[in-house]
Amino acid sequence: MRLDKYLADMNLGSRKEVKQFIKKGLVTVNDAVVKSDKFQVNEKADSVAFDGEVIAYQKDFYYLLNKPAGVISATIDDYDETVMDLFDDETYRDDLFPVGRLDKDTEGLLVITNDGALAHRLLSPKRHVEKEYYAEVAGIMTEEDVAVFANGMTIDGNETCLPAKLMIDAVDEAAETTIIRLVLHEGKFHQVKRMVQAVGKEVTYLKRIRMGQLLLDASLTFGEFRPLTPEELILLETRDKQ
Repeated sequence: MRLDKYLADMNLGSRKEVKQFIKKGLVTVNDAVVKSDKFQVNEKADSVAFDGEVIAYQKDFYYLLNKPAGVISATIDDYDETVMDLFDDETYRDDLFPVGRLDKDTEGLLVITNDGALAHRLLSPKRHVEKEYYAEVAGIMTEEDVAVFANGMTIDGNETCLPAKLMIDAVDEAAETTIIRLVLHEGKFHQVKRMVQAVGKEVTYLKRIRMGQLLLDASLTFGEFRPLTPEELILLETRDKQ
């Protein structure tokens, strides 16, 4: 790999900027100053340093984000704040993107990465990677609804949904509200809201709390993110335990 690409990949600056750093003698490879931007380095074996600080090479980046409401799951938008706007100068990269999407008013777990292969695996309908949601519902959800969801259902637009696991956590009969969790194996547009609407109720609050076996980190406040651990990457692609 060319030295200027190595440094640009690690967000040291644009290719033009890192070329200047190299020419100024600010970059060493294996403790020797290198002034050629075309110098070939082995990203796995060579030690590259900028201004005395070792710059380890990393190809793929993975972040766990607690998405707040009001922010859209996109890399760029002319009108709304995006999840990528939540990243600072040190962590932002042009190649990062959200894996799938959460509706603008939906909160919770969102994976941000530059690993296209991982995103494809997680979103592929053939893999049926689970997504679990917590929802507050206007209306009383019943065991009859649980059975309807479990058998698969048709929602508006004559779309057919795969069987889903509906769990009723709490019912407030006086307020006529229900707290549920719902496990899906697909990701249709506004799917949770449309499925609940199909049985005559309405979602008033929605949050994704799990993807694969990766759980939302409760210590992350809305808008906060952190790198995924290697163990969490495994959990992300682990199927349901049941």
